[in-house]
Amino acid sequence: MKTMFLTSAGIAALLLASPALAQKEATPPSDATRPDPVAGETPPPTADQNEPGDIVVTAQKRSERLQDVPVAVSVISGDAISAKGGTNLESAQYLVPTLNFRKSGTAINQSLFLRGVGTSTFSIAGEPSISTVVDGVVYSRAGEAFSDLIDVDRIEVLRGPQGTLFGKNTSAGVINIVTKRPGDDFGGFLEGGYYTNGNEYRVRGAVDLPLSGIIKSRITGFYGHYDGNIRNLAQGGDRVNGYEHYGVRGIVVVDPTPDVSFTLIADYRESHDNCCAEIIGTRPTNLAATVLPTPLGNKSRTISQNLVTSANEKSWGVSGELDWTLGNQTVTYIGSYREYDNEEIRDGDWLPQAYIGLIQLHDFGPQVSNTLTQEIRLTSPADQFFSYVVGAYYSRAYTERSFSRFDIVCSATPTPSALTPCTTPGLTVTRPQGTAVFGSTFKNLAFFGQSTLNLSDRLRLIGGLRYTTDQLNVFLTRNTPLAGPGIQPSFGPFNGKTTSDNLSGKAGVQFDIVRQSTAYATYSRGYKGPAFNVFYNLTATGTNVIAPETADSYEVGLKNTFLDGKLVLNLAAYYAKYHNFQANNPDIVAGVLVTRFTNAGEISTRGAEADLLFQPVRDLSFSGGVAYTDAHIDQFKVPTNGVTTGVVPSGTTLGYAPKWKGTLGADYRYRTGGVVDLALGAQGSYQSSQISQLDASAAIRAATTIKAYGLVDLSAGIVQRDDLFRITFTVKNLFDTSFASAITSGGPGGSYRYIIPREADRYYGVTGRVNF
Repeated sequence: MKTMFLTSAGIAALLLASPALAQKEATPPSDATRPDPVAGETPPPTADQNEPGDIVVTAQKRSERLQDVPVAVSVISGDAISAKGGTNLESAQYLVPTLNFRKSGTAINQSLFLRGVGTSTFSIAGEPSISTVVDGVVYSRAGEAFSDLIDVDRIEVLRGPQGTLFGKNTSAGVINIVTKRPGDDFGGFLEGGYYTNGNEYRVRGAVDLPLSGIIKSRITGFYGHYDGNIRNLAQGGDRVNGYEHYGVRGIVVVDPTPDVSFTLIADYRESHDNCCAEIIGTRPTNLAATVLPTPLGNKSRTISQNLVTSANEKSWGVSGELDWTLGNQTVTYIGSYREYDNEEIRDGDWLPQAYIGLIQLHDFGPQVSNTLTQEIRLTSPADQFFSYVVGAYYSRAYTERSFSRFDIVCSATPTPSALTPCTTPGLTVTRPQGTAVFGSTFKNLAFFGQSTLNLSDRLRLIGGLRYTTDQLNVFLTRNTPLAGPGIQPSFGPFNGKTTSDNLSGKAGVQFDIVRQSTAYATYSRGYKGPAFNVFYNLTATGTNVIAPETADSYEVGLKNTFLDGKLVLNLAAYYAKYHNFQANNPDIVAGVLVTRFTNAGEISTRGAEADLLFQPVRDLSFSGGVAYTDAHIDQFKVPTNGVTTGVVPSGTTLGYAPKWKGTLGADYRYRTGGVVDLALGAQGSYQSSQISQLDASAAIRAATTIKAYGLVDLSAGIVQRDDLFRITFTVKNLFDTSFASAITSGGPGGSYRYIIPREADRYYGVTGRVNF
């Protein structure tokens, strides 16, 4: 695999480009807390703009040059993800070395990891440790963060605890997404694409509609359909792991005076996914082996299931932002309301039907949620002796789920020697079932501030504090007419409540060694609020409060800009210690493998990172990065019952924490002097092996380890000289490298379940775009 990575690097170096360069502003950033307006479409770059040294971010809730921010930040443009065939945050993991993604059966169970740290939980009363923020609005439910990236300008990936400015659920980092803003003139684009290996069709478009001299608007719509990359033999070989997504988004910006700006954003989205089917990738030790496809590990591409694991989602939201300049201060208010509904359908036996000795287990779990957020802050200019951002934040997130499990169990006397379906006449058949209704309400109130003392033109001191108060209420009632495999007897009603107060913050120093090289050192205290392990099979022994998770993080960095802004080389090293780490532990409940959300103990992560952006000339650019991560268990807690069989040994590497990960991308535009130019691009990525299931058993950890792999994507296209149209041809996974995105235990007969992403096969695509 290392050879493949070197090959990808060589190809990228030959083709020369930078898909990860974010949109940059031609003028210096303002001191307002909102980004400066971005034109509806990016014009062709000129010699004095779009250089890496001019990238503007809002990582500290004010517009600043990336090179001036004392935080490790990776910036990728929405156009870069789209150009590489990506549609959501899962695609970003191939562009950011420190970002990893845990794929699961449905979106609400998927997770992000930064620097080897993330939260994987099935509990409705647990929250992620990486927060996703879209245009200043925090998405409280992890599943909603994995929706389609609609009209995105840039994604800022902030590594390490970011709680001082962004709140409690950022103990591992923040994904800050900034969307495109309306242009001053009428215009827009229309784009359509087709990809093989499952017949994927995509179309999206946007239009800027200036309504008056002070009112601008932008409307974006999208539709996508994909058949899938896995075939289900139990349903005639139909494809699964596909999707149908569609939605619309609108933004209106009103600037009644030079000192006042109001932004209103609304969006609506629906998705219907039959993703993600879990393939039985190893041979069962029981008779299930006779009715399942031949297991081929990560090369398996078939299942045989009578119920297609799927999810139907609907989400919508509205937010308003008011920016008001009072003298040289800016007052910003952001309020939002969002609803996110998810209907999970799951085949939990992975078989074509029920048999004697092999039960059928099917789940159905609709979920509804809504979130209200309010934030107000005051921001000073950045260039005064004492600059600051102070504010207050409130959120209320409510979620309710009705989860039902249906079994089919059959038997006969005497027990047949051959595999016998439960539909065989004369068998004793029972149908255990149960339904649980449970929910959670998170309330969060916080006051925060961060300031910078500009002691000189070169030396700055940084300090910040955030006071947080949390309240979490949960409830659960389970009605079980007949218990069975994976179904506990009736329980409840149970009502739980916990509160928590926390004072966290940040301190640091920043020094300009020379004008284009800035060094910084920071200490950050991270905080993640309390939780409950509220899930379908909850019993009295699992109703305890899960204490808040805290982190102490130390980071040093060096941000370098060379060649008049054309070359950016940023370096960072870090160490972070997490206390009361909230994690899932595997467990057997009623004969079925589940995971319990617990305070697992103490973990730590340390490592080093390098980010590179290089644009030697207007039409030639590179981007890349490399990360070394050592994230492991320091001390796992022994359960209160004293049983140590589930304790993960100290020193064990955390899940989804590869030691090495790197990316290298390139783009080159050859200007012919004629009507059209040629565009060439490449993207390579490599990561070392990683554990998929963190388990006390060394054998299970070894069996669920995802081997090292590298990927190479290539693209070529023609571009009209004024960017009025573009046609691009893409090859994904050039070397047809097969890999799994998740491997877990608990399949039939001791087998292991694999999730195979679409990127694990070579496929092709063509995209056309018209700008107007």
